[in-house]
Amino acid sequence: MDGGTGGGAGGDVVRDDEAVTRFVERFAMDMTEAGMQRMGARVLATLLVSDSGKATAAEIAQQLRISPAAVSGAVRYLSQLDLITREREPGSRRDSYRLYNEVWYEAVAHRDSLLARWTNTMRDGARALGPHTPAGARANKSADFYEFMQKELVDMLARWRAHEESGQRETREIPRVGEQKNGET
Repeated sequence: MDGGTGGGAGGDVVRDDEAVTRFVERFAMDMTEAGMQRMGARVLATLLVSDSGKATAAEIAQQLRISPAAVSGAVRYLSQLDLITREREPGSRRDSYRLYNEVWYEAVAHRDSLLARWTNTMRDGARALGPHTPAGARANKSADFYEFMQKELVDMLARWRAHEESGQRETREIPRVGEQKNGET
């Protein structure tokens, strides 16, 4: 898997493999706590730290010290979530797995269809329960919430696209939440 060095403004920068491993495991744990399958989260984080954003199953297994079967299950899960895609180089017999270029945008955008489905299901439930029953009212209120969230999500993604296309984004060191920026008190 790639990722030993990376070009920066100051020339080649050697990665701290131990720090990268800690980052992969920590980020995977964060995603697991948010509901993602643990092995899928580890594989996703591993692809994220690869400069090319791709790796073969063997490379992933070696990097994470897991079995090929564990990789297989994780990539199947991530593919179902539309977070990665499988590809094969011409003439090669080995598959590699690649992050979508905008993995987080795609992951959030995928929620749009999920929220629409939940809205429709809750509306159907409210009709089945009777809109004036306590359970029907709860289902209807849930549908209202999902519908609101879907609209907000669509608007937010449109604002993100406009922000990205404006070219005003710059690469900079970003402080962790709760830390002060240099020179600020």
